[in-house]
Amino acid sequence: MPNSPSDAPRRVTVQRKGPLLVEGPVEVELEDGTLVSSDRFRVALCTCRRSRRYPWCDTSHRDRTRESREP
Repeated sequence: MPNSPSDAPRRVTVQRKGPLLVEGPVEVELEDGTLVSSDRFRVALCTCRRSRRYPWCDTSHRDRTRESREP
């Protein structure tokens, strides 16, 4: 998926307690240099790293709740 000046910008939607939603198709480069791609019209990218399908979100972030810091 080469980028060119004629390509329309991709929309990325940030959710406070969830994944990044990216209009597809997308190609993601992982830390080790591996490229993974999806041709879906929208993908959810995991930001919590709990997903078994990382970098794709599998909603694992919903299972864990943060402990309250209040006494």
